[in-house]
Amino acid sequence: MLQELSFDERYRIADDQNLLTPALAIYPENIASNIACTLNVLRGNADRWRAHVKTSKLNYTLRMLIDRGVRNFKCATGLELLQACRSGAADVLLAYPVMGANARRVRDIAIQFPRVRISVLAENEEQVRQWRATDIGIFLDINPGMNRTGIEQSSVDQVIAVAQSVKQAGLEFRGLHYYDGQYGAVSEPERTIAAQAGYAELVQLVSNLERASVIVPEVITAGTPTLPCSIAYKGFQNAAFVHRVSPGTVVYNDASSLAQLPSLGYAPAALVLARVVSHPHPGIITCDAGHKAVSADAGVPTCVALGHRELTSLSPSEEHLPFAVSEGSNPPLVGSLLYLLPRHVCPTVNNFDAALIVRNGKIESVERVSARGHEGPLTEDVNSTMHEAEVVSSSSSQR
Repeated sequence: MLQELSFDERYRIADDQNLLTPALAIYPENIASNIACTLNVLRGNADRWRAHVKTSKLNYTLRMLIDRGVRNFKCATGLELLQACRSGAADVLLAYPVMGANARRVRDIAIQFPRVRISVLAENEEQVRQWRATDIGIFLDINPGMNRTGIEQSSVDQVIAVAQSVKQAGLEFRGLHYYDGQYGAVSEPERTIAAQAGYAELVQLVSNLERASVIVPEVITAGTPTLPCSIAYKGFQNAAFVHRVSPGTVVYNDASSLAQLPSLGYAPAALVLARVVSHPHPGIITCDAGHKAVSADAGVPTCVALGHRELTSLSPSEEHLPFAVSEGSNPPLVGSLLYLLPRHVCPTVNNFDAALIVRNGKIESVERVSARGHEGPLTEDVNSTMHEAEVVSSSSSQR
């Protein structure tokens, strides 16, 4: 399936002589088309999309989403939260259970951007209490069986107790977060059957909360694979709560999402450009896009070389990515440029400091991958203290 993806000539960069590889190329026309496809799934209602910043990563792309009416976002790091606020987001959920200094950093960002409605996740009362005396809202993180974070979906009494502790702490309870990412490898129709069985339990959990006098304003479900399952679920239609979905991959798409959602009109909008650097063995070529460029977290093959059905990517090392060449095929020459579609685009984008914005075969601009990685490892207070100590030490040494 993945090898059948064709090469669109619009991806080709006409003048690549000065191109250092590996490089990340972003195609804004395809981003615009992918946003339109998602809004079509949402029946034109941009308010139902809580787009995930972990994919977009660039302020350039976040502004494209905002310009098309997307105002609600979700992120996983303090840096992503900061960049979403700077880009003009109106409502951002930090969908990660931060504690300690990380939580204090979120408080600082909330103070810096008072007009942005910022929320966080909690799954126990200790996490709730750390947000006292703030305007930060709380979503409860519900574990749908992915067993990554959250309160188990069946633990109704625990969910009610933590939700009530939010009100007791004087904070605003904003709803439930439910990421059913475990169904990405499940094919249809089994994916929809399994996802919607979980949604039925989730709606019952909302009813249990309401009977305990806890109103649920919003329910967030669905990454990319279960987007159609979520939108089609009747229990979310005409519900008393606001239902939002949080696919992120659909902005750029990758080989996995295109295979999962083949009929929705999505197209690749982010590619890794790499050069063939070696023919080390008959039937094998190697390019310069190892796992420091194309993420290997989705397994091998890590990507698809568009326009080269004869190539199948093999296990990468840090800088090297070998490909098997099918028997009887002529391999690309050393020096040839390959256009690679990753299997998982989110961590692949995170591998690059900058992205080429490519339109009509030309590099239009170079944009910083502004939400890449994390902020510095120390809070501003500690940095200031260390700087003052360095100044004192420097002054003493000059005496």
